[in-house]
This record gives sequence, structure tokens and C-alpha cells, in this order.
Amino acid sequence: MAPSLLDTFRILASFSPVRTSLRDAPWEEYVDWAIGQGLAPLAAYNLEYRFGGGGAPDWARDRLLSVYQGSLNDNVMKLVNFKRAVDALQGRRIVLLGAASYAESLYPHVAFRPVLDLDLLLPAADLDGLAGFLGKSEFKPAESHRRVRVLSDGRTQITLHGGLLGQGFEDEDRALLDRALPLRAFGPSFFRLDGEDALLASILEQAHAGYSVPAITFVDLRELLLGAPSMQGAYSRPLDLAKIRVRAERWRLQRAVYASTRIVAALFPETKAIADSLAQDLRPASRALLDGLVVSPLAHLGGMRETRGAGRLRRLLTGGRSPGSQ
Repeated sequence: MAPSLLDTFRILASFSPVRTSLRDAPWEEYVDWAIGQGLAPLAAYNLEYRFGGGGAPDWARDRLLSVYQGSLNDNVMKLVNFKRAVDALQGRRIVLLGAASYAESLYPHVAFRPVLDLDLLLPAADLDGLAGFLGKSEFKPAESHRRVRVLSDGRTQITLHGGLLGQGFEDEDRALLDRALPLRAFGPSFFRLDGEDALLASILEQAHAGYSVPAITFVDLRELLLGAPSMQGAYSRPLDLAKIRVRAERWRLQRAVYASTRIVAALFPETKAIADSLAQDLRPASRALLDGLVVSPLAHLGGMRETRGAGRLRRLLTGGRSPGSQ
């Protein structure tokens, strides 16, 4: 039987794929979709270096490989330039969020996880100070909101967040910073979220986006849930599921945790037992609603479009908060 889109996705998104022929995979459908979903660099590496081409047509291999090479160059440029800009920064507590943190802590190769922009979490009182410091390295102000500053040097956008959880959650935001782990590669002022917080922060970002998110973000969650077994770093340990449940309740994020982890379990069955454990505190009626509105549509590959009623859905999944509440 020819591999389906889901089969092809699972095989080429694996860090330890079982070698198989993908000659009859749906390449016409997969290639454009994978590029748009941030999956192409990892897929290209697996095809070229794990499968020896895997039976894929030359045009598909060439397109995916070109994205791999571009992702490698772009990620290295962004991260090296950023490190140069902040290397001398002393005495601060700044957390590198999302893709920029995950590219070298969850993924075996920095090219596998495209880094489009940089997101930093820091105390709200330090926003203007850091923005001014980055301005010395050609990062100029682009936008300013109550607890957000956006800067750009024309190539890389940096968003400074004075909190992730919104008004009324200041204590929880401070706790995020307090629990953060050193990220020495960027200097003494830089940190990354601990594993439980990283999972919840990524889920919060998905919910804020109304699940109009690239599929690579579910690979992020897969690795966090499994304890980054391909790595030997900050996230290479089992998660404390009890802590996740407690923090999700405090953040009013139980519904989003259910939705995101059930999508991951549908895409990657090896995460099902963990996802089942994190679903225990949600009522059956809520589960059924989220299964119909979010989980089933997103687990059906090929679209990843914003779901109907996304604004109401965001409020439902994030306890009434929206990104603007920051």
C-alpha cells in the first residue's frame, strides 16, 4: 500500500526513522505542504542521509534540500548575530523562547527547526532598557505595546515580552523567570524555560493563534512530551505531569493542554499515554467539544488553517485572555 500523507509526515518527521521506500508517497501533495509547515529541513535530511533518497523523485529531493540548506544558513546567521549583540550583557534575567531555544535543545541539528523570529521573556520593567541595548546593534523599534516591544534590523525580528500570561497573572510570570534554566551559549544573562513551562508556553502560543500554526510546532510538543530522547540537554528528562496539571489550572489552560496534546497524540501515537494522563482533569463534555472543534480538524493533515470561530476559540482555550492582554 502506498504511504499516505500522514505516513509520509510521520516517517520524515522522525529523528530515528525506519528506512523504507517512499517511492509511491504523495509527493505532489507533501512537498509544498511540508515547506509551508516548517518540516522541509528535517524531511530533506532524512531523505538524503537516512534513506539515500528513499525513492523520492529528484524534483522533490531538490526542493526539500534547498530549503534545508537555506534553513541552516538562516538559523546560523540569526543566532550568531544575536549572540554577538547580547554577549556582553550582564546582570539580567532574559528567557529565550520557542524556536530559537528549541533548535538546539530539542532537535539533533540546528537546521531542522526553522527560526523565523526571536522571542524573549523578561521583567516588564526591563523592556525599554533591553530595547535600548539592542538598538546599539542596529535593532530598531518597530512596534510598542503595553508589555511588548518589537525590534528589527531588517532581517531578524525580535519581540520582547514583559510577560506571557496577561493581566492578573503577574505572580505566575515572575515564577516563569525564577524557574528558568541557564542558557550559557548566549551569555550569563540568558535562560530557557524549564521543561514543564516550555510545554505550557508552547501550548499557550498555539491557543492564542487559534491553532493556525505550522505542523513543526507539534514536533516541538512531541519532543517535550517525550523528554527529548535524541538529545542530552536541558529537556532530556521525563516531564513532571503533576506539575503540568497544577500549572495548567493556575494558568486556566486545561482546555488548551487537552487540545494540543490530543493533536500530538493523533499525529504521533508514541505520545498517547502521556496525553491521556494530562486529559484526566477535563470533563467528558469539554473533551467532546474540543475533539470536534480542534483535535479532529487539526489531526487531519493538509490544511492547518485557522478553525472556524477562532476568536471565540482562543478565549475558550486561554481562560478569556487574548494576545493583546499582555
